[in-house]
Amino acid sequence: MYKLSKRSVKHLEGVNPLLIKIVKEAIKGSPYDFGIPKTGGKRSAELQNELFNQKKSKCDGYKKKSYHQSGNAFDIYAYVDGKASWKREHLVMIGQHILKVAREKFNTNLRWGADWDQDGVFVWDDKDENFADAPHFELR
Repeated sequence: MYKLSKRSVKHLEGVNPLLIKIVKEAIKGSPYDFGIPKTGGKRSAELQNELFNQKKSKCDGYKKKSYHQSGNAFDIYAYVDGKASWKREHLVMIGQHILKVAREKFNTNLRWGADWDQDGVFVWDDKDENFADAPHFELR
């Protein structure tokens, strides 16, 4: 059984309380440990624009806003063998688990960045573009 680190909890400051509850519950029974990266919680327009300029987001923070800016999104990374991992097999298992916890324990359907077109039901696809934002979850 895992627990969020103090650092990950801090990175969730300003995020919708329902999402925080989902994350804290999901990590308990997660198939892999996971954390919240420094930019994985609520973002200012300036930070969002910085990530856009680094090609890490499609939202510029001004004309096109991210769900992170309203506190209605979070990002994760897997924590495996003592280090961060963004490997597909880790993120898929964690992502499916988070969706299940949100749905079954909180009656909430999250939108998952690994599956923009399937309404939260993961369909394996070998095209990486469909997996591009697997660390991302948002309230719809």
